[in-house]
Amino acid sequence: MNDYTFDEISIGQKESFESTVTEEMLDAFRKLTGDVNPLHASEAYAKEHGYDGRVAYGMLTASFMSALAGVYMPGERSLIKETSIKFVKPVYPGDTVFVEGEVVDKNDTFNMIVLKVTMKNQRGEKVLRGKMDIMVRG
Repeated sequence: MNDYTFDEISIGQKESFESTVTEEMLDAFRKLTGDVNPLHASEAYAKEHGYDGRVAYGMLTASFMSALAGVYMPGERSLIKETSIKFVKPVYPGDTVFVEGEVVDKNDTFNMIVLKVTMKNQRGEKVLRGKMDIMVRG
């Protein structure tokens, strides 16, 4: 886990990690949230509706943003204040998601950073883009 202070962070700085989405993740997310939408739960239903198989929950994919902030940038000192997310392509079980955050702004008054987030699958296709405003706690 990283532990960047506000002063140690610079515009243009990047952090990244990867995670492979599994069937078990989808099942656990369904149990945690109660979202039983068949697009996420039934391979047959998803295929009948034009997808390659069960589609990972968008918010499951977006939850990697929490790990990006809380573990990598800034890490231990993070407190996410705001996020914006655009889901670009579906993510499927078995996909490896490459998560990258780049610091695009800093606010010295509030010890806040703005992190531009990009997620791509193993084929290099963008699956999510977003932005996070993160307070870097003292």
